[in-house]
Amino acid sequence: MARSVTILGAGLVGSLLSIILKKRGYEVTLYERRPDMRKASIAAGRSINLAMSARGWKALDLAGLRSDMEMLAIPMNGRYLHQADGSAAFQQYGKNNEAIYSVSRGELNKKLMTLAEQEGVNIHFEHRCTKVDVYSNTLHFELPDGTTKTEVADLLFGADGAFSALRNSYVTMERVDASQFYLEHGYKELNIPPNEDGSLRMEKNALHIWPRKNFMLIALPNTDGTFTCTLFLPFEGEVSFAALKTEEDVKKFFATHFPDAVPMMPTLIEDFFGNPTSALITTHIKPWHFKDKSALIGDAAHAIVPFYGQGMNAGFEDCTVLAGLLDAYGSDWNTILQHYDRMRKPNGDAVAQLALLNFVEMRDKVADPVFLERKKIEKELGKLFPEQFISVYEMVSFSHIPYDTALRCIQAQDQLLGRIMNEGDFFAKDMNNGFDSMLRNWVNDYHQSVQQLDFGNEG
Repeated sequence: MARSVTILGAGLVGSLLSIILKKRGYEVTLYERRPDMRKASIAAGRSINLAMSARGWKALDLAGLRSDMEMLAIPMNGRYLHQADGSAAFQQYGKNNEAIYSVSRGELNKKLMTLAEQEGVNIHFEHRCTKVDVYSNTLHFELPDGTTKTEVADLLFGADGAFSALRNSYVTMERVDASQFYLEHGYKELNIPPNEDGSLRMEKNALHIWPRKNFMLIALPNTDGTFTCTLFLPFEGEVSFAALKTEEDVKKFFATHFPDAVPMMPTLIEDFFGNPTSALITTHIKPWHFKDKSALIGDAAHAIVPFYGQGMNAGFEDCTVLAGLLDAYGSDWNTILQHYDRMRKPNGDAVAQLALLNFVEMRDKVADPVFLERKKIEKELGKLFPEQFISVYEMVSFSHIPYDTALRCIQAQDQLLGRIMNEGDFFAKDMNNGFDSMLRNWVNDYHQSVQQLDFGNEG
């Protein structure tokens, strides 16, 4: 007889996990601290649009939701860079016109919750879990009227985000290592509406970035013709959220640093002062599970900053891996959770590091002509040597190669690209004049140096 499963958090990962488990015959109950977003209005200002990539799509295949979400997804084939000098450049993501997809977090979450209920999952809204007795799997809830109640779970998953009640309860146990790290930067959601005729004000199929060294503005397209913008800025300092106290401060800041964006943002002042300034956190914890009784998943296990667009994709891949382990080990949850922890913990740590590195790339390096040249060379290497070279970005976004493998390839790729760029203009080289054989040798050296790594599919 299948065990009953309780999941804390009816967000993206919790809802998807509930569907996967219900389809395999488990009785599943979800507890969500917020009201039902399908009925209540969602407060604006806390959404960083989702960038769906290969790992996310694979998990949606498991839920049978790919076709539904494809209709709501906008392909972004590259970065559209709005440079400080007023110039613009398009930087393609993949060598074969691959794309990441802008998806509405709210719409995806609603569809997942509806599908979960259609499968027979019970969802209890407005149940805020305040703590978990990990040894007995007793959950303590606070209800909107101030009353409390307890429930005992058979098998428990914490999918309740970076400040997970289950994670916080793990931290109080012996031999648990946990840490959290806040960026000095925060973020604020802003908006670019469509033109009066409904047309988009910028290129639709791109992730727009205004890189300004220590801060940046980004914009992702929506199906209603709007762009969801996010300003990433230090909390404190000369150029910071703290320095933007008045309407004039904000107008001057945007006119100085994002002059081309200002005409497209008629509600800038209302959005800036009406939407919250939110923090960016990275968390680590070890272990991710307790015996055969409970486990963390998604942001509860590995909250990361959003700069690789992999937060949801990594959480969905957790679900894909669990589904594979269920297929392999049946109802042996002791073995399943041990393997899940061993397989996913290194990749959770790796994607956190990749996301922090990509913040530096997005806000700073993409404004550097040398870096842009390197990106062009990466794509050319992928075309010339498809069996031997794939860029780290393509590993992360367009494959199922483990995050840990991608992270460990960075140093070798830096060395290879450094060699190539030290020889001068790559695209002006005469491949028939000895450079071709030298390039092949360098690529072979790179390939041999990373061959011992695991390039197999994580999910």
